[in-house]
Order: sequence, then C-alpha cells, then structure tokens
Amino acid sequence: MASLHIDRLLETVIKRGGSDLHLTVGTPPVIRLHGRLRPLETKVLAPEDTTALMKSIAPERCQQEIQEEGGTDFGFAFGDAGRFRVSVFRQKGNLALVLRLIPSRLLTFDEIGLPAAVPALCRRPRGLFLVTGPTGSGKTTTLASMLNFINETLDRHIVTVEDPIEYYHKHKRSLVNQREVGVDVPSFAEALRRVLRMDPDVILVGELRDLETIEAAITSAETGHLVFGTLHTTGCQGTVNRIIDAFPQNQQDQIRVQLSVTLIAVLSQALCPRLPSGMVAAYEFMLVTSAIANLIRENKVYRIDSSIQTGKKYGMRLLDEHLWELFSKGLITDEEAVDKSRRPGEMQDKIDAHRRGLDVSFEVKDKPPDDE
Repeated sequence: MASLHIDRLLETVIKRGGSDLHLTVGTPPVIRLHGRLRPLETKVLAPEDTTALMKSIAPERCQQEIQEEGGTDFGFAFGDAGRFRVSVFRQKGNLALVLRLIPSRLLTFDEIGLPAAVPALCRRPRGLFLVTGPTGSGKTTTLASMLNFINETLDRHIVTVEDPIEYYHKHKRSLVNQREVGVDVPSFAEALRRVLRMDPDVILVGELRDLETIEAAITSAETGHLVFGTLHTTGCQGTVNRIIDAFPQNQQDQIRVQLSVTLIAVLSQALCPRLPSGMVAAYEFMLVTSAIANLIRENKVYRIDSSIQTGKKYGMRLLDEHLWELFSKGLITDEEAVDKSRRPGEMQDKIDAHRRGLDVSFEVKDKPPDDE
C-alpha cells in the first residue's frame, strides 16, 4: 500500500511540474509548485503513514541512521522520469520527509540563461569555479549542466564528490566517476585527500562545508585541476569573504594570495518565481581579472562590487542589476526583487522612484551590502 501511495504522490509532483514533496504528520502531502507550497487534496498524514512511506523508499543503512541520528539523506531513481533527493528527519517525535525532484533531462546553458563566458571557463585546464546561493537556488542544476557540457565536448576524467549524488552522468566524451559521501567514501575531506591519485582533470565538490574541504579544493585547483564547488553564500564579495574567514587569522594572508591565483570565477544565483508561471534565475557573475585578483590579494574585497560593475565587457554583472532587469521586463514581482536583493533598502527606493516616473540608474558605492 505504502509503495503504491508514494508512486502516486511522486507521479503527481512530476505531472504538475513541482520541485519538492513535503510529507509531515498532521497535514496532507504538500507540493512546492513554482516556489509556492500547495497542499494536495488527500488525507491528513498520521505517524504510521510517514513511517510506512519512509520504509518504502529508504535503504536499510539509512533506516539505521534514522534510528541512531534522527535523520538521513539519500537519493533514488524514479523510473525514467528523474531522481529524487530525500531528506528524512524527526520532528515532535514523528518522521517527516522532503523529496526534491532532480529532473532526468539536463538543461543547456541557454535554457538556464548562464553568462556567455561560462563555456570558455569550462574549457580551462585549472582553477576554482564557485557556484553559490541559498538552498534551492538551482546550484545543483547549474553545476550539472556545466559538467554535462564538459562531458559532451571534451575528453576529461571528471570525479565528483556529492552528498547524495543528484544528477547521474553517463560517460560521453569524458569519463565520469561519481562518489557519494556515506556510501563510497566517509567524508568530503577524505574524498578530496584521495582524489589527486585518481588522475582527475575536473573535480566537483558538492559542498565546501568545512575548513579541510575548502583547503583541499584550493590545493587541487593550484596543482592543475579544474575544481567546481558550491557555497551557501549570497554575492561574489560575500563568497570571497566566507572562504578567507574560514581560515585562522594567521593563515588568512596566505589564503588571499592562493585564492587570487586559483579562483577563476564566482557565479552567485537566486531562483525567483517567474510571472505568470515557472521559475527564472537571477545571477551575479564575477570573472577574476588581474584587477580583482589584486583586490583579493590586498584585502580590498569591499571594492569587488564596483569592479564587477565596471567589468561589463567581460560579462560581469551584479545580482541587483539582474533582479532589476527581470523586474523591469515584468518577469518577477517587485516583492521578489526586494526579497532576493543584496541591498533590499536600495532596491525598494529604486522601485518607488521608478513608479513615480523617475529615471533610475545603478551606482555601486564601495560599502558592504545590507546582508554582510
């Protein structure tokens, strides 16, 4: 009964074009559709329902982990329709599940709307390329598209370290080995310690979540590999600061030098509900030019925003500029533009001025954004 039930629920998510399925005791199943939560018209879930649903999809080792740790994460394939990434956790003593749909079809750069400089960066032989943004901003999809581009156009050995594996990549022109933390290797740090012996060309680190992993990613990029990684930061300036701040004070000058040499680009993204339906991504994009490398080395990170603004010829842009563009074209609401903005106060002032018919231009002062 439970497995039939979960199949029906997952089919509903796919049919309606939802991104997530929430299963929590005391409420019917809820789907996230174009960024909004929508309850399904079915029965309210009881504790035995969420337990049965969990048991119908969770591997034995994950059920064990729930017993010991109170939660687990895993992925599974749902026919040809796609994969689901599952988070199981306890709340008020009951089990709850969140299942995120990972579509089976990989999107092209044009479909995602990535900056024009990205294909050339994917061909680079070495360096660190960071994709950042809050949870649910589409980082996984962006990285999967980049790896797929490399896989289809270049002969490379790609090694990924993920927790859990989300998009499955077939071997095309490249050879792709995907390692899952907790299944194939105990931790990100351990995987990165061993990866350099595997003759990799391209390394994807699912998440730069601790000092050891960040250090290993920078070293891998320094030793002649193209390294992709993600961070839960907003904006390029904030990303550089987060990496440097992860290190003890006495190592920070050395890391600034290493980062100025290894970092090739930062793509920071936010996912917004598109009008009238669907989703659209807003980007902040920084290409590390010699001017920006100097700012990182000399601890003048606060001046990165104005360098991004003057770097338009390289395809650089600020997140707020892209949000403003999407709002001006009627693709997102004013509330969405303000909510996702790095300087919400300034964005609101611009929108108010625009409504009064005043000419609005973007000027960046060398000061930290509202959220830093």
